[in-house]
Amino acid sequence: MFFKSRNKAPNRIDTLIGAETRIEGDVHFTGGLRVDGSIRGNVTESSTPSTLVLSENGRIEGAITVSQVMVNGTVVGPVRAMQFIELQAKSRVTGDVHYKSLEMHTGSVVEGKLIYLGDAAAESRIDPLSTIKE
Repeated sequence: MFFKSRNKAPNRIDTLIGAETRIEGDVHFTGGLRVDGSIRGNVTESSTPSTLVLSENGRIEGAITVSQVMVNGTVVGPVRAMQFIELQAKSRVTGDVHYKSLEMHTGSVVEGKLIYLGDAAAESRIDPLSTIKE
């Protein structure tokens, strides 16, 4: 009767970037990463599917490319979630959001495009100009 959502991020956090911590440079991680501080640089997962949690006070200025993302803070840059992204009520994203599965709460803001990854492959095979008749 009740089903557990398969898209939810796991509860396991392997790495924490504290509220008073500021990182300048790219971050590559595996497992679960929670960001309460700020990162100026790109954030990407290493070889295995991983989870990024950006808290209400967290800030990332750079591109994010991970399997699962939960955002409640500020992102300035594009976000690519290969599996799942959750934009919580206080999230602010300035940049395009690429997603396969999206959960967007009331109050979240995206200043950019929402791009579904499943259609991206199909669109690249079709030439939109070939369907126009003159």
